[in-house]
Amino acid sequence: MAYRRSNNLLARVDWSTVLIWMALMAIGLLCIYTSGFNEDYPRFFDAHNQSRNQAIWVGMACVIAILVMMVERQLFNLLSTGLYIFALLLVVFTLIFGQEINGSKSWLSLGVVSIQPVEFMKVATALMLAKVVSAHGFRMQNLGNAARAIAVILAPFMLTLLQHDTGSALVFTAFIIVLYRAGLRTWILISCLFLIFLFILSLLVEQAAILIFISLLCNGIFMVMSRRYKTGFVNITIVAVATLALHFGLRQAEIYLPLFEALILAHAAMLPIIAIYAWWHRLRYIFFIVGFFIVSCGITYSVDYVFDNVLKEHQRRRINDMLGIESDIKGWGYNVHQSKIAIGSGGLTGKGFMGGMQTKGNFVPEQSTDFIFCTVGEEWGFLGATLVVGLYLLLLIRVLNMAERQKSAFAKFYGYGVAAILFFHVAVNIGMTIGIMPVVGIPLPFLSYGGSSLWAFTILLFVLLKFDVARYEY
Repeated sequence: MAYRRSNNLLARVDWSTVLIWMALMAIGLLCIYTSGFNEDYPRFFDAHNQSRNQAIWVGMACVIAILVMMVERQLFNLLSTGLYIFALLLVVFTLIFGQEINGSKSWLSLGVVSIQPVEFMKVATALMLAKVVSAHGFRMQNLGNAARAIAVILAPFMLTLLQHDTGSALVFTAFIIVLYRAGLRTWILISCLFLIFLFILSLLVEQAAILIFISLLCNGIFMVMSRRYKTGFVNITIVAVATLALHFGLRQAEIYLPLFEALILAHAAMLPIIAIYAWWHRLRYIFFIVGFFIVSCGITYSVDYVFDNVLKEHQRRRINDMLGIESDIKGWGYNVHQSKIAIGSGGLTGKGFMGGMQTKGNFVPEQSTDFIFCTVGEEWGFLGATLVVGLYLLLLIRVLNMAERQKSAFAKFYGYGVAAILFFHVAVNIGMTIGIMPVVGIPLPFLSYGGSSLWAFTILLFVLLKFDVARYEY
């Protein structure tokens, strides 16, 4: 009980989390030094080396961490709306007057330095979303409440997408974890994950086959939810037999596709009748099935448009390369190919500090930023990579533990926002360096070169640490 009553700030800090934060920054400094090593300027703190800049930013991150811990916890709640609006305006300003780097207009030049406002937008969104979902009387089942929470996420998502920074825009989708913790129904979360799967599947399989799959799935859902197993089984059998007959009997005939289209039109013509029947008998689950069918078909038919008109050419090619549709290890697939070579060549224990040929030879573009993990894999090997992944896993566990033990709903939901952002960045960044995720260009927290991301992640983490320190004051 003495611990709980202690007024000593240092005694209440979660030092294990702070030590993990410091360890990750130290690893990042070493990796940045070796990935950008220049024999003409071998010193760590030479003005020509990225390691010197990163060391300065790490020092400033430590100052920022201390300042955040000195702020009264109530201010984060009180100022969350103002910070969110200011961050949105800053992103809009960047969209208009920003500096374009690597095809993305997401950088704001401030004299000798440039910052990326969208990184700080993540902090503001986490605070604002926590305020909305922790408000008195908030219920995710209420349409107005849900719309406000989704709008908080959607606004920065759309603005970041307009900057042609698809990777950073996708990060905001991670906040669905906060909505789930706030009461979002499990079936909605599963449906969202399925629609993402459907988008990817539509790039690999022809539309007709996917539409038949959707029809079978919807009939299966109807059979389970209505418990009318006989009717559902008959529907599934009819669709399956018709599909097999068309596939094997008329595969080469010119009438093949028109018949498939007629089958889809027949489904569409039945939807109003089904909706009227569901309304008359108050069968809400049928409305869900109809809506699910319509949205799924809409996504299937819109994939080509989104893929060809929303994504940039290099993003399309990298996705095709990841899915095995196309391959160009000398072009758009070069980064990932070289990254996998670097990680694979590290073996069990790695080639040692400054011993990586891929690293020192600068074969991997953006190695100090988006592909910093390949330096870990090559020089530290499987054991070193496991250590880094383990540190991130421990950090996520600590963050989730802190979030769950908060007495304030605002602090609790903010903690889950922190966990969501960290998890998305780590999973996608490491995934793209080993070729299981598309290259979308997002940094690895605390390791990648850059001041904006380092400071934003530091603020994100230490605001939660401040809430944790002050949790006994409620």
